[in-house]
This record gives sequence, C-alpha cells and structure tokens, in this order.
Amino acid sequence: MVRWFLAVALACATAAPAQAATRWVSSWATSQQIPEDRNALPAHALDGATLRQSVRLSLGGKAFRVRLSNAFGTAPLHIAAAHVAMPTAPGSDAIRPGSDRALSFNGVSDVLIPAGAEYVSDPIAQAAAPGADMTISLYFDAAPAQQTSHPGSRTTSYVLPGNHISDASLPGATPVEHWFNIAAIDVDAPPAAAVVALGDSITDGRGSTTNGNNRWTDALARRFQEAKLPVAVLNHGIGGGHVLLDGLGPNAMSRFDRDVLAQPGARWLIVFEAINDIGTFDKDGTKPQAEHDMLVARLTTAYAQMIEKAHAAGIKVYGATITPFLDCGPYHPEPITEADRVAVNAWIRTHFDAVLDFEAAVRDPARPGHILPTYDSGDGLHLSPAGYRAIAAAIPLSLFTRRSR
Repeated sequence: MVRWFLAVALACATAAPAQAATRWVSSWATSQQIPEDRNALPAHALDGATLRQSVRLSLGGKAFRVRLSNAFGTAPLHIAAAHVAMPTAPGSDAIRPGSDRALSFNGVSDVLIPAGAEYVSDPIAQAAAPGADMTISLYFDAAPAQQTSHPGSRTTSYVLPGNHISDASLPGATPVEHWFNIAAIDVDAPPAAAVVALGDSITDGRGSTTNGNNRWTDALARRFQEAKLPVAVLNHGIGGGHVLLDGLGPNAMSRFDRDVLAQPGARWLIVFEAINDIGTFDKDGTKPQAEHDMLVARLTTAYAQMIEKAHAAGIKVYGATITPFLDCGPYHPEPITEADRVAVNAWIRTHFDAVLDFEAAVRDPARPGHILPTYDSGDGLHLSPAGYRAIAAAIPLSLFTRRSR
C-alpha cells in the first residue's frame, strides 16, 4: 500500500508541468506623506476626476503589478478605475497607442483601500523593460478627505475632470508636479534584487530637473543597466526629511518598516540622511557642546537601530557620508554645527557594512566644508545634476552582486 502511494505521488509529481516561481521585486517606489498645503490638490479637485502620473522603472521583468497607497488617509479610498500605459515622453499626458491596460484587484476593476493601507493590483502579464517610463491613470469618483502624496515627484502629473482613464491624451488637464496615492511598481524578476535609498531632499532630487530623471538614484539605476546587473533602485527620499523628528514628512525611523523592510526583493539599503537634523538643531550656534554631543549620540543610535533591523531582515546596510553644507544660507552653519556633521561622518565610516563616501565625491578640495561649485545646485546644500552623477559614480557596483548578498 505504501509502495502504491509513493508510486502514484511520484507519477503525479512527474506529470505536473514545471512552472517558474514568481518573484516580485520592486522596480520603482516612492515614500508617502501628507502634503503640506502648498503641495496639496484643492480639496475637491479629484471629485469625479482622472489623475494621470508618470514614473520610470529601474528594473525590467516578465510581468508587473502596481501598488496604490492610502497610507495617510483618514477614510477608505475608492479608486473607481485604474489603468497603466506607456507615455509618449517622460512626464507627458499622452500615451502610446495600444499600450493602455486596465488594472484589477482580485479580478475587480475598482478597489476600496482602507485608511492606512496599501493594496497591490493583480499582475499584468506583460514584459516591462528596464528604464521604461509608465503612466498610472486613476479615476476617483470622490476626492480623499486626507491626501496621501509624494510632493517631490520631479515629474509632471495631470488632473482632468471626468473619466478619461484610457484617453490617448488629456487636453485641458491641470499639470501638477506631485504624485498622489501611487506607492510602487513591482516586476517579476526571479534573479534580481533591490537597493533602497533612504534619505532626504538630496535623495529626493532637489536640484534635478523636472521630467529629467537625473537624481542620483536615476544615475545609479543607469549604471546597473549598463553593467547588466539585475538590481532595482528604490528612491525613498523625502524633502525636508529628518532621521529623528518629523519634517515635511514622517521621520526616517517611523517610516523604516514601510519604506525599507516591506519592499519586495530588498537586499541592500543605503542610508543617506541627517543633514536636516544637524542643520535645524542650532542655527545661531548658541547651544552648549553637551547638547550637540547628545544630538550626535541620538543620530548614531538611530543608525544602529536601522542596521539591526535591516540585518534581521537579511538586508545589508551601506552608510553614505553627509555632504558639505557650509554655504547653506537657511541653516546658518556655525563651526559647532559643522563639527556635528564631521562627528556623524566619522561614525558612518566605521559602523556600516560598507561606506559610500559621498562627501569626498562632491566637496571642494580647496574648501572641504563646501560643495565644489560645479556640483552645487546654487543653494550650498543640494546638488546639481552633475553632482548627482558624481555621487552615483562613487558607488562601487561590486557591493551589489550575488556575492555581496
């Protein structure tokens, strides 16, 4: 009897067709926050309206799916319809003929996302190319009471009253340079993995050009593509972001699980954040040394927590040194504040799995506390597209191979 059972089981196993397991890896992602008033849509702008948004994938795959977010909503969010397509150009409202596809959620064309939740669409069984631009068009029958957004999209989105979800273009639409309710696009890429870039406005791309896709994370993604390394780059920078305190968005520690640990396929983390904690702490340089020492201790403790949590999830953590800011007028940097940056960088250089020396890549050799003018966007803090290329070029790709996992 046992022999008969084993024989039948073996025959069934042999007869079953072999299927490659789906392995989702996030190819594009962004951090969610509540938009400040100047970056929010008018309260009823999405009542019975279409919102079309563009993103660029870093990694290609055999199929893809879209994640929608109601992370900061205070009530369930109804998306009455959602489509994806390929734009005719980055940030364009026009889509390529024949590229439009409807999204579904458990086989249904609309979805009700609970407050605080993120939902993933059913897979689209269509290949997505590395570096491809995609549009996500959402039709809202009613605007959310509390918006969930990523203000620093550096990409043009479009709002148009009415259901224009699959229209070839949106003439008369209102352009806005923000993203709303889109969290990520995952691709089916079994051998691939992702690196998460956790940071502030320098990672978010302040100083880059709208629809130019020339943030440092974009430049790194292009390096991976040119080297034919199957690695996705996920930009989780937030403008005005802090490690310890909420800024324009939630602090890095409070968003760590959602923005890092929950990303499908994440195998590496780059931590490049603290300049806003340092720059806003003591703008007139009047606080005693003991308080500055405590700030450094709190920042490095937070870094240690990130390392511990990431390692527990099998993620390697690379620390990027904080870039110079002595020409940043709004922060009025004093010698005691610059000393905080130097102290934090000294910790970064000795405690992470590897160090990415962004400071060395962009500082002025003649004035080490300052950004090289070629790499300065003009405000003494954020980088120009050339500066973003410089820090991307300073990252050893050998840190992101199978052997480094």
